Amino acid sequence: MNIAIGIDVGISTTKIVGIANGEIVKPLRIKATDPITSLYGAFGKYLYDNKIELSDVKKVMITGVGSAYIDKPVYGLPTERVDEFLSDGMGAQFAAGIERMLVVSMGTGTSIVKCDGASISHIGGIGIGGGTLNGLSRLLLNTDDILQISELAMRGNISNVNLKIGDISAQPLSGLPMDATASLFANAKGNTSREDIALGLICLVLQSIGSATILSSLNSGIKDFVLIGNLTLLPQCNFLFPIMEKIYGVNFIIPKYSEFCTAIGAALQIDK
Repeated sequence: MNIAIGIDVGISTTKIVGIANGEIVKPLRIKATDPITSLYGAFGKYLYDNKIELSDVKKVMITGVGSAYIDKPVYGLPTERVDEFLSDGMGAQFAAGIERMLVVSMGTGTSIVKCDGASISHIGGIGIGGGTLNGLSRLLLNTDDILQISELAMRGNISNVNLKIGDISAQPLSGLPMDATASLFANAKGNTSREDIALGLICLVLQSIGSATILSSLNSGIKDFVLIGNLTLLPQCNFLFPIMEKIYGVNFIIPKYSEFCTAIGAALQIDK
């Protein structure tokens, strides 16, 4: 086997993927207390689980905010640090099979990368993402367990939290249906349930990201938006983004291995 290893090193979570003969080899995610422990733990487990020998590894390509802590070859293997935004774009292109798009990396915050064939550039982002959801949930729900937050939200009623167009207008506004959101959390009361708050928080984060992406695409002609990162795993993505698609005539796409796209993009840069 001649395999390229791509590693996306976060502060406490590392994602690793191998690419051999143009195919993805079983991605893996590991959490740890620091990026060094996370990286080496992920790498060792990945090799063991997939029965890969060190001699099978052609090169290790690392990216992500935690990669700055890695200052020597990983396990003595040829190691290269690569740009995170370029990795986002290349990984999303590979996973989605689309060349022209905006890539929306929903991590602790959110970055937006424009892809047009081989031209890949970071065009901006917002400080709203998984970190926002975790922090607000700690304050309002006394938990930052994303699974618990998501499960609570599945039992929530968004009408008890958000103000809709139909709440303030007797008829639809231009281009906006009656059930479109007029104001996030404007309908919340002092006794709003934990379930409703959880759903409201997830909607706040995902809708803000969706709106920022749509605004970023103006005058570009791009209508395809590929979502990557851990937040793509939230089941609420499956009904919130289609609503925005219908209103604005765009496409939000969550590809297979969406949470591993940055690691995939890092591995793909082995021959660049």
